Amino acid sequence: MILAVASGKGGTGKTTVSVNLARSLDVETQLLDCDVEEPNGYLFLDGEAGGSQEVTIPVPLVDAALCDGCNACGKFCEYNAIVSFGKIPVLFPEMCHGCGGCMKVCPRRAIQETDKRIGVIETMRSGNITLDYGLLDVGVAMAPPLIRAVKKRIRNNTPVILDAPPGTSCPVIAALRDVDFVLLVTEPTPFGLHDLRLAVDVTREMAIPFGVVINRLGIGDERTHDFCRKENIPILMEIPDDRGIAEAYSRGELIVDAYPEYRNLFQQLFGRILRLAQQNVTDDTSERRSNAR
Repeated sequence: MILAVASGKGGTGKTTVSVNLARSLDVETQLLDCDVEEPNGYLFLDGEAGGSQEVTIPVPLVDAALCDGCNACGKFCEYNAIVSFGKIPVLFPEMCHGCGGCMKVCPRRAIQETDKRIGVIETMRSGNITLDYGLLDVGVAMAPPLIRAVKKRIRNNTPVILDAPPGTSCPVIAALRDVDFVLLVTEPTPFGLHDLRLAVDVTREMAIPFGVVINRLGIGDERTHDFCRKENIPILMEIPDDRGIAEAYSRGELIVDAYPEYRNLFQQLFGRILRLAQQNVTDDTSERRSNAR
């Protein structure tokens, strides 16, 4: 089971839900923090460091002795990361996606590849949780390659909880691809509802089953509930706007540790997610069989 916890905007409590859900499970659990521009799941976990891995992407390296400035590489590159004006190409490595296409189309084989570091993956162990989190280097523009590297750590024999980046841009798409279920965390405010609509559109476009957690219940109005009812979106959990929870959060404590009664509530949340994910698999199987007839 690969569960992604996402949100249409930052600050809704996505990491809070991810870490508490992971801690509440009584089995070996893998937590992947894919918010590589600002990972913070490790702040709530006491544990031992388990190593670090440098992550690189391939970027072009031009041999000036072979290049004739034909600009075949520049014509191929959709991102204008390499361009030639009749002389040795100019490379903009921050824009390179590492596809290797420029090297393949070069008629004089003047382009090779070299590794460019974009960040690191850190690992730590805390109780039943193995946390892997990406940390993008300062100045690196593209997060998706590092997110994909973090996701390569996924193990098939344990529940996987993936803390996705906020928003609905390319990093979020990279994080949500190939997951089994998406849990959208929102808050009952106009801003929260606006960005929840965007997140729902993205998740539906990717054809991934999803549900909603409403955090800070009580600070806004009923419009988020009305939207979910109208769109037939299951609300799987509600977390109240509680001063005690906020104080525990400010101390770096987990809700399930500060208030043990929440452990059962998060376990129930995971059970609902499993049932909805299984129901989606069953529905897809039935639809394929019906279409086959």
